[in-house]
Amino acid sequence: RTSILDRLCGPLCDAVLRDASASGQNTLEYIQHANLFIVPLDNERRWYRYHHLFADLLRQRLQQRTESSTEHEEIRATELHIRASEWYEDNGLELEAFHHAAAANDVERAEYLIEGKGMPLFFRGVVSPVLKWLESLPTTVLDARPALWVMYASALLFASQMTGVEHKLQAAEAALQGVNLDDKTRDLVGHIASIRATLAVTQHQLETIISQSRRALEYLHPDNLPVRTATTWTLGYAYHLQGDRVAASRAYSEAISISQMIEHTIITIMATIGLGNIQEAENQLHLAAENYRRVLQLIGDPPLPVACEAHLGLARIFYEWNDLDAAQQHGQQGIQLAQQLENTDRVVGCEVLLARLKLARGHIAEAVALLAKVDQLVRQRNFIYRMPEVAAAQVLTLLRQGNLTAAAHLAQTYDLPLGQARVLLAQGDPSAALAILEPLRQQVELMGWQDERLKVIVLQAIALYAHGEKDEALQVLSDALALAEPGGFIRIFVDEGLPMAQLLSEATAHGFMPHYIGKLLAAFEAEARTDEEKSSAQFLLEPLSQRELEVLQLIAEGLSNHEISQRLFLALSTVKGHNQKIFDKLQVQRRTEAIARARELNLL
Repeated sequence: RTSILDRLCGPLCDAVLRDASASGQNTLEYIQHANLFIVPLDNERRWYRYHHLFADLLRQRLQQRTESSTEHEEIRATELHIRASEWYEDNGLELEAFHHAAAANDVERAEYLIEGKGMPLFFRGVVSPVLKWLESLPTTVLDARPALWVMYASALLFASQMTGVEHKLQAAEAALQGVNLDDKTRDLVGHIASIRATLAVTQHQLETIISQSRRALEYLHPDNLPVRTATTWTLGYAYHLQGDRVAASRAYSEAISISQMIEHTIITIMATIGLGNIQEAENQLHLAAENYRRVLQLIGDPPLPVACEAHLGLARIFYEWNDLDAAQQHGQQGIQLAQQLENTDRVVGCEVLLARLKLARGHIAEAVALLAKVDQLVRQRNFIYRMPEVAAAQVLTLLRQGNLTAAAHLAQTYDLPLGQARVLLAQGDPSAALAILEPLRQQVELMGWQDERLKVIVLQAIALYAHGEKDEALQVLSDALALAEPGGFIRIFVDEGLPMAQLLSEATAHGFMPHYIGKLLAAFEAEARTDEEKSSAQFLLEPLSQRELEVLQLIAEGLSNHEISQRLFLALSTVKGHNQKIFDKLQVQRRTEAIARARELNLL
């Protein structure tokens, strides 16, 4: 009878057998001392398992008894699983409880256990077993319990298997056809709308999120606070997507308040993450980090997969604080949990952040390879709305490689104004860059988007400086420093490289925010020392001549061989000869590789 158990302990055996004349713990210890096909699983002699062959034999005996006679015996086998399920539930082991409920074919109990207490099983990373069980159920069973179709859709949604979600929701609606629209049915209709709203969240379909969220709130029973609170969260997300951060913050705060009251942990977590995202977007990095840490505290240890979003948020913040090691640690934890959750959306976010880290450390080739992998993943899984984020990072890598043509094409294809401005600056056309940045600044200031405003004015300051408008550049830089200092931003300045370092040095002479600028310049100096250490470990066997360095610099600026020959008053064949010598000395085969290698060696 205990062969139904994958692992055994005394109290569990007692609960399954209900034999007052025997002690499960004493029996297990006796069997172990007698060396009778039992294996201890810990040093405390609490958990054991049968030897695999012996367990198979016992299960065969149980099966033979069931087949040979007794409907009574079959009922007893089912009852054993239910007893095990109840014991596991009472001891906080919901997954094991679910497994035994499923083995007992107790659909009602399995459904109850999947729903969980404040957090469904699939929110805790148990997606595959739940889906496997739901897939095994006959359509007649699912049609008889439309709530199971809804649960099926929820599990698919959480597993990022988006294509199957709508089909399951339609099956639920078909099963509800002709059913009286009582409170229970109306509530299920509202739940279906809530899932559609969440599905629209994953696809950034703003109008659908709002319409389905409102439909959900219309139909859901007033007492169904868990789903109503989840719907409040989706509305918050819609407001966030609209750019109405005040309304989004209000919705997230409401969802946090109600979910804490009803102990709906998953919504507390998701809404707290949403609030952290808003604070991050408002450049309130310290408040955002506090909320992300609160999420990790709520989740506890070992971390649940939903913690990936908090780790990703902390990784972004530590990146901006220039703590690259902490950013790397949180980024790695985030991607491990996202993969465990089978959540493509979160995997993409983590991979892009890790690529930015590689770029910050000068590992350009690794960043390129990682972004190529992410690009492929996004296209395979049809997460095309994430492509602008991936493309923006790819533009940065292409600029570092000196591939201005490809960078310009990508920035144009995905309508990335900041990327377009960066390309124009790299091409030596600050006037055209300013023509993009000035209206963009007006737009983001009108919307009140503080994060985008900071990005724009940092680049605008560099463009003005490159255009020879030093006073205007210093004024815009002053605005950027005032916006960035409360949040402790460092990396947004350091990533701009030498032009920003020069501009900050100019600002020092004018007495702008000396403490903060000193901190930023110290970060530049630390990065320069790191680059020098890398360069000392990567010397050239034969150094480049002065003329070869001049040619290399013009290659990096994107000039063709013909343009270089005109600039340096050299024959075209001479330029090509210099190119070949440069490639040989750098041990590369093409221009882009030469530029990347030259940057690694600080030759440019």
